[in-house]
Amino acid sequence: MGAEALSAVSLFSNCGAGDLGYAKAGFSFKVMAEIEPRRLAVALANHEDAHGVPGDLRFTWREVMASFRDEAGPEPPALLSACPPCQGMSTARGGRGREEDAAAGSRDGRNLLVEVVAQVANGLRPRLVVVENVAAFLSRLVLDPRKDEPAPISAAVLLRELLEPHYECYPFLTDLADYGVPQRRVRAFMTFIRRDEPAIASLAESGCIPYPKPTASAEDGNWTTLKEALEQLDASKLDAASHEAAHDPSTPMHSVPVWGSDHRYRMVAAIPPNSGGRAWDTTLCEAKCDVQVGADDAVCPACSRPLLRPVVQEADGSYRLVRGFRRSSYSRMRPGAPAPTITTASGHVGSDNTIHPFENRLLSPFECAHLQTIPQDFDWGTSFDDWGATAVRAMIGEAVPPRFTEMHGRVLAALLDGRIDGAASAHDRRVAKADTRIHRGLPAQFSEARR
Repeated sequence: MGAEALSAVSLFSNCGAGDLGYAKAGFSFKVMAEIEPRRLAVALANHEDAHGVPGDLRFTWREVMASFRDEAGPEPPALLSACPPCQGMSTARGGRGREEDAAAGSRDGRNLLVEVVAQVANGLRPRLVVVENVAAFLSRLVLDPRKDEPAPISAAVLLRELLEPHYECYPFLTDLADYGVPQRRVRAFMTFIRRDEPAIASLAESGCIPYPKPTASAEDGNWTTLKEALEQLDASKLDAASHEAAHDPSTPMHSVPVWGSDHRYRMVAAIPPNSGGRAWDTTLCEAKCDVQVGADDAVCPACSRPLLRPVVQEADGSYRLVRGFRRSSYSRMRPGAPAPTITTASGHVGSDNTIHPFENRLLSPFECAHLQTIPQDFDWGTSFDDWGATAVRAMIGEAVPPRFTEMHGRVLAALLDGRIDGAASAHDRRVAKADTRIHRGLPAQFSEARR
């Protein structure tokens, strides 16, 4: 089978970075669908053969199918890839409730967007379907929209049941650091293979799954570290003290927020370089008094000036510590380990582990893209100049690292060609982890039966 036959459709395409890996593995995207037109423009700039469908897929999914048939003809696509929004899966913010609170899970309509994936899959009948999301996707409960009476189910289980008549499902839960991605990024994947595909029998006979073998592990001590990744990028030094020092004129995306002479800069500078330390633990004050302070102190007991910690000043002039998570916020990244997960909040000093390991600044979008394994020749167009760093950081944070999708895509392309190349074992612990997580999202009446 030639590469020309490997036509593909992308749903929730973001900027197209994740699909770039599948494209490098031989899949040609004919249609890309994304609600944000500006993101879609970036995706299309990097997938020149694709037709774009902007808008909310709950209303445009029929247009996606019609566009594919116009572009590729009556044959089904080889691949449908989809990355539904993950924000509604998180339990980190108030109002979203606990993972087992199905009513709270259903308040965010994004948690049920797997229905769109099923509609397109059951309409186009692609040979393969791949869905990526955060780990909570496998177990975060919502109310089953098919039931008249509310019944809890996870989005992943709902999708599996909607596709079950025509597809075999292979869930996978992995840290992408195990695939050479220089960050800790735990993500869930569900790969569906159409039941008439010989690949299902081939996988069963070989004891394999449609995912690539890992290339690294914490146990083997060969994860790619942040230090190694930054050295490979070899970007110029930056400093948040001034506009001039915070920007590289030769690389516009290599720039960071300017803190100038305010408290944030002095707070970050007080965290020892390469320590992985937290501003919460700093004992120095603005006057650098040498005194003992308590873990909950906001001001120096000697001079009453604020400590170089995350503090805010109240209306009466007093200071208190910022209310928030102290485990990983206002922290330097550890250079000797993979970077923490690159998120949409990489431009905020108070977000989890966003401070550069040894320079007094955040990571730049240029560095974040590199840690996401987005190639340097990726075409961002004028997005950075026109929309600003925040919008670009959001696209980067929501991307699927193309280093993994290329490896995954090569396994999938081989399967469609009748070969088992580079596929992981069905006994891989990542399968068991996914099954365990999915079990938490099963409807109660099936939970024990499927244990």
